[in-house]
Amino acid sequence: MKNKIVAGNWKMNKTFSEAEELLVAVAEGIDDMPLNTEIIICPPFLYLEMAADVSEESKFSVGAQNVSSEKSGAFTGEISAEMIKSAGVDFCIVGHSERRAHFQESDEVLATKVLRLLEKDIVPIFCIGEQLSEREKGEEFKIVENQLTKGLFYLDKDAFERIIIAYEPVWAIGTGLTATPEQAQKMHAHIRQLIEKQYSVEVAYNTYILYGGSCNSKNALELFSCQDVDGGLIGGASLKAEEFIEIINAAETSVKSN
Repeated sequence: MKNKIVAGNWKMNKTFSEAEELLVAVAEGIDDMPLNTEIIICPPFLYLEMAADVSEESKFSVGAQNVSSEKSGAFTGEISAEMIKSAGVDFCIVGHSERRAHFQESDEVLATKVLRLLEKDIVPIFCIGEQLSEREKGEEFKIVENQLTKGLFYLDKDAFERIIIAYEPVWAIGTGLTATPEQAQKMHAHIRQLIEKQYSVEVAYNTYILYGGSCNSKNALELFSCQDVDGGLIGGASLKAEEFIEIINAAETSVKSN
Protein backbone atom coordinates (compact mmCIF):
# COMPACT_ATOMS: atom_id res chain seq x y z
CA MET A 1 0.00 0.00 0.00
CA LYS A 2 1.39 3.39 -1.00
CA ASN A 3 1.71 6.35 1.35
CA LYS A 4 -1.33 8.51 2.06
CA ILE A 5 -2.38 12.10 1.48
CA VAL A 6 -4.36 14.03 4.09
CA ALA A 7 -5.75 17.38 2.91
CA GLY A 8 -7.59 19.78 5.19
CA ASN A 9 -10.30 21.96 3.63
CA TRP A 10 -11.04 24.81 6.03
CA LYS A 11 -13.86 26.14 3.83
CA MET A 12 -15.05 29.63 4.94
CA ASN A 13 -13.85 29.49 8.52
CA LYS A 14 -11.39 31.23 10.88
CA THR A 15 -10.43 34.86 11.37
CA PHE A 16 -6.88 35.94 10.57
CA SER A 17 -5.62 35.38 14.12
CA GLU A 18 -7.46 32.07 14.44
CA ALA A 19 -6.00 30.89 11.17
CA GLU A 20 -2.48 31.75 12.28
CA GLU A 21 -3.02 29.94 15.57
CA LEU A 22 -4.28 26.80 13.82
CA LEU A 23 -1.45 26.78 11.29
CA VAL A 24 1.16 27.06 14.02
CA ALA A 25 -0.55 24.38 16.14
CA VAL A 26 -0.58 21.91 13.24
CA ALA A 27 3.02 22.75 12.34
CA GLU A 28 4.17 22.18 15.91
CA GLY A 29 2.08 19.04 16.26
CA ILE A 30 3.66 17.31 13.28
CA ASP A 31 7.16 18.70 13.71
CA ASP A 32 8.57 15.64 15.51
CA MET A 33 6.53 13.07 13.58
CA PRO A 34 8.54 10.88 11.15
CA LEU A 35 5.97 11.46 8.43
CA ASN A 36 5.44 9.51 5.23
CA THR A 37 1.98 11.03 4.74
CA GLU A 38 1.72 14.13 2.55
CA ILE A 39 -0.21 16.85 4.35
CA ILE A 40 -1.98 19.67 2.52
CA ILE A 41 -3.79 22.56 4.21
CA CYS A 42 -6.35 24.51 2.17
CA PRO A 43 -7.32 27.72 3.99
CA PRO A 44 -9.39 30.60 2.56
CA PHE A 45 -7.66 32.75 -0.07
CA LEU A 46 -6.93 35.50 2.48
CA TYR A 47 -4.59 33.21 4.44
CA LEU A 48 -2.72 31.47 1.61
CA GLU A 49 0.44 33.56 1.82
CA MET A 50 0.57 33.21 5.60
CA ALA A 51 0.07 29.45 5.30
CA ALA A 52 2.83 29.25 2.70
CA ASP A 53 5.18 31.15 5.01
CA VAL A 54 4.47 28.77 7.91
CA SER A 55 4.82 25.74 5.63
CA GLU A 56 8.38 26.70 4.70
CA GLU A 57 9.49 25.60 8.18
CA SER A 58 7.02 22.76 8.51
CA LYS A 59 6.00 19.44 6.94
CA PHE A 60 2.82 20.50 5.15
CA SER A 61 2.03 21.95 1.75
CA VAL A 62 -0.60 24.56 0.93
CA GLY A 63 -3.63 24.34 -1.33
CA ALA A 64 -6.30 26.80 -2.43
CA GLN A 65 -10.01 26.01 -2.30
CA ASN A 66 -10.93 27.32 -5.72
CA VAL A 67 -9.58 29.05 -8.81
CA SER A 68 -11.03 31.16 -11.61
CA SER A 69 -11.55 29.61 -15.03
CA GLU A 70 -10.20 32.88 -16.48
CA LYS A 71 -6.52 33.73 -16.80
CA SER A 72 -6.81 37.41 -15.85
CA GLY A 73 -8.80 40.56 -16.52
CA ALA A 74 -12.01 42.28 -15.51
CA PHE A 75 -13.44 39.58 -13.26
CA THR A 76 -14.01 41.31 -9.95
CA GLY A 77 -13.53 39.07 -6.94
CA GLU A 78 -11.92 36.22 -8.85
CA ILE A 79 -8.50 34.69 -8.17
CA SER A 80 -6.39 33.33 -11.02
CA ALA A 81 -4.09 30.33 -11.07
CA GLU A 82 -1.14 32.66 -11.59
CA MET A 83 -2.06 34.61 -8.43
CA ILE A 84 -2.35 31.39 -6.45
CA LYS A 85 1.02 30.15 -7.65
CA SER A 86 2.66 33.47 -6.81
CA ALA A 87 1.55 33.00 -3.18
CA GLY A 88 3.59 29.79 -2.92
CA VAL A 89 0.68 27.39 -3.38
CA ASP A 90 1.11 23.98 -5.03
CA PHE A 91 -2.39 22.44 -4.83
CA CYS A 92 -5.97 23.56 -5.47
CA ILE A 93 -9.37 21.98 -4.87
CA VAL A 94 -11.57 21.91 -7.98
CA GLY A 95 -15.24 21.00 -8.24
CA HIS A 96 -16.09 20.59 -4.59
CA SER A 97 -19.75 19.66 -4.26
CA GLU A 98 -20.45 22.99 -2.57
CA ARG A 99 -19.05 24.83 -5.59
CA ARG A 100 -21.06 22.65 -7.94
CA ALA A 101 -24.28 23.16 -5.96
CA HIS A 102 -24.10 26.75 -4.68
CA PHE A 103 -22.24 28.33 -7.60
CA GLN A 104 -23.58 26.12 -10.40
CA GLU A 105 -20.13 25.17 -11.63
CA SER A 106 -20.56 22.96 -14.69
CA ASP A 107 -18.34 20.10 -15.82
CA GLU A 108 -17.14 22.31 -18.68
CA VAL A 109 -16.12 25.14 -16.33
CA LEU A 110 -14.33 22.69 -14.05
CA ALA A 111 -12.45 21.18 -16.98
CA THR A 112 -11.19 24.67 -17.84
CA LYS A 113 -10.16 25.29 -14.24
CA VAL A 114 -8.10 22.10 -14.29
CA LEU A 115 -6.27 23.34 -17.39
CA ARG A 116 -5.60 26.74 -15.79
CA LEU A 117 -4.01 25.03 -12.78
CA LEU A 118 -1.91 22.62 -14.81
CA GLU A 119 -0.63 25.55 -16.89
CA LYS A 120 0.81 27.03 -13.68
CA ASP A 121 2.10 23.70 -12.34
CA ILE A 122 -0.51 23.52 -9.57
CA VAL A 123 -1.89 20.08 -8.71
CA PRO A 124 -5.71 19.93 -8.94
CA ILE A 125 -7.57 18.01 -6.24
CA PHE A 126 -10.60 17.15 -8.37
CA CYS A 127 -13.80 16.36 -6.47
CA ILE A 128 -16.49 13.99 -7.67
CA GLY A 129 -19.48 12.38 -5.99
CA GLU A 130 -23.19 11.69 -6.05
CA GLN A 131 -26.22 13.21 -4.34
CA LEU A 132 -28.31 11.06 -1.98
CA SER A 133 -31.19 10.97 -4.48
CA GLU A 134 -28.80 9.66 -7.14
CA ARG A 135 -27.51 6.92 -4.85
CA GLU A 136 -31.06 5.92 -3.91
CA LYS A 137 -31.79 5.48 -7.62
CA GLY A 138 -28.69 3.33 -8.04
CA GLU A 139 -27.05 5.93 -10.28
CA GLU A 140 -23.96 6.67 -8.19
CA PHE A 141 -21.49 4.84 -10.45
CA LYS A 142 -22.91 6.46 -13.59
CA ILE A 143 -22.77 9.94 -12.01
CA VAL A 144 -19.15 9.55 -10.99
CA GLU A 145 -18.19 8.19 -14.40
CA ASN A 146 -19.82 11.18 -16.12
CA GLN A 147 -18.00 13.62 -13.84
CA LEU A 148 -14.66 11.96 -14.56
CA THR A 149 -15.29 11.76 -18.29
CA LYS A 150 -16.31 15.41 -18.69
CA GLY A 151 -13.98 16.87 -16.08
CA LEU A 152 -10.74 14.95 -16.59
CA PHE A 153 -10.67 12.26 -19.26
CA TYR A 154 -9.95 14.76 -22.03
CA LEU A 155 -6.44 15.05 -20.54
CA ASP A 156 -3.55 13.13 -22.02
CA LYS A 157 -1.72 10.61 -19.86
CA ASP A 158 1.05 12.96 -18.73
CA ALA A 159 -1.42 15.64 -17.64
CA PHE A 160 -3.74 13.20 -15.89
CA GLU A 161 -0.86 11.80 -13.85
CA ARG A 162 -0.67 15.20 -12.11
CA ILE A 163 -4.25 14.94 -10.79
CA ILE A 164 -5.47 13.97 -7.31
CA ILE A 165 -9.08 12.77 -7.14
CA ALA A 166 -11.33 13.20 -4.11
CA TYR A 167 -14.49 11.11 -3.90
CA GLU A 168 -17.04 12.92 -1.77
CA PRO A 169 -20.48 11.35 -1.39
CA VAL A 170 -22.47 14.58 -1.23
CA TRP A 171 -24.93 13.10 1.22
CA ALA A 172 -22.10 12.65 3.73
CA ILE A 173 -20.66 16.19 3.67
CA GLY A 174 -21.42 18.26 6.75
CA THR A 175 -24.25 15.91 7.69
CA GLY A 176 -22.42 13.69 10.15
CA LEU A 177 -23.16 10.75 7.87
CA THR A 178 -20.24 8.81 6.49
CA ALA A 179 -19.99 6.18 3.82
CA THR A 180 -19.18 2.81 5.32
CA PRO A 181 -15.69 1.49 4.56
CA GLU A 182 -17.37 -1.00 2.23
CA GLN A 183 -19.21 1.76 0.33
CA ALA A 184 -16.06 3.88 0.11
CA GLN A 185 -13.91 0.99 -1.09
CA LYS A 186 -16.47 -0.06 -3.70
CA MET A 187 -16.62 3.43 -5.21
CA HIS A 188 -12.87 3.98 -5.04
CA ALA A 189 -12.28 0.66 -6.79
CA HIS A 190 -14.80 1.67 -9.46
CA ILE A 191 -12.99 4.98 -10.00
CA ARG A 192 -9.66 3.19 -10.30
CA GLN A 193 -11.12 0.77 -12.85
CA LEU A 194 -12.38 3.70 -14.93
CA ILE A 195 -8.90 5.26 -14.87
CA GLU A 196 -7.34 1.95 -15.85
CA LYS A 197 -9.73 1.65 -18.80
CA GLN A 198 -9.01 5.21 -19.93
CA TYR A 199 -5.23 5.19 -19.39
CA SER A 200 -3.46 2.13 -17.99
CA VAL A 201 -3.03 -0.13 -14.95
CA GLU A 202 0.05 1.82 -13.91
CA VAL A 203 -1.68 5.20 -14.10
CA ALA A 204 -4.67 3.83 -12.20
CA TYR A 205 -2.49 2.48 -9.40
CA ASN A 206 -0.44 5.66 -9.07
CA THR A 207 -3.46 8.00 -9.01
CA TYR A 208 -4.33 9.16 -5.51
CA ILE A 209 -8.04 8.81 -4.72
CA LEU A 210 -8.98 10.50 -1.44
CA TYR A 211 -12.18 10.03 0.55
CA GLY A 212 -14.09 13.15 1.59
CA GLY A 213 -17.34 13.03 3.52
CA SER A 214 -17.36 13.53 7.30
CA CYS A 215 -14.03 11.77 7.76
CA ASN A 216 -12.82 12.30 11.32
CA SER A 217 -10.44 10.91 13.93
CA LYS A 218 -12.89 8.15 14.87
CA ASN A 219 -13.40 6.65 11.41
CA ALA A 220 -10.22 7.66 9.58
CA LEU A 221 -8.21 4.51 10.32
CA GLU A 222 -10.95 2.18 9.13
CA LEU A 223 -11.48 4.21 5.95
CA PHE A 224 -7.78 4.65 5.20
CA SER A 225 -7.19 0.92 5.64
CA CYS A 226 -9.34 0.20 2.58
CA GLN A 227 -7.21 -0.94 -0.35
CA ASP A 228 -8.23 1.83 -2.74
CA VAL A 229 -8.61 4.71 -0.28
CA ASP A 230 -5.40 6.74 -0.51
CA GLY A 231 -6.17 9.27 2.20
CA GLY A 232 -8.76 11.92 2.93
CA LEU A 233 -10.05 15.37 2.06
CA ILE A 234 -10.99 16.51 5.55
CA GLY A 235 -13.56 19.23 6.24
CA GLY A 236 -14.71 20.17 9.73
CA ALA A 237 -12.20 17.91 11.47
CA SER A 238 -9.34 19.92 9.94
CA LEU A 239 -10.38 22.99 11.93
CA LYS A 240 -9.10 21.48 15.19
CA ALA A 241 -5.36 20.89 15.30
CA GLU A 242 -5.52 17.96 17.70
CA GLU A 243 -8.12 16.07 15.67
CA PHE A 244 -6.41 16.80 12.37
CA ILE A 245 -3.16 15.42 13.77
CA GLU A 246 -5.02 12.30 14.95
CA ILE A 247 -6.24 11.80 11.38
CA ILE A 248 -2.66 12.14 10.12
CA ASN A 249 -1.62 9.52 12.65
CA ALA A 250 -4.40 7.26 11.35
CA ALA A 251 -3.00 7.65 7.83
CA GLU A 252 0.46 6.67 9.05
CA THR A 253 -0.89 3.69 10.97
CA SER A 254 -2.96 2.45 8.03
CA VAL A 255 0.14 2.19 5.84
CA LYS A 256 2.26 0.47 8.48
CA SER A 257 -0.42 -2.12 9.25
CA ASN A 258 -0.92 -3.16 5.62
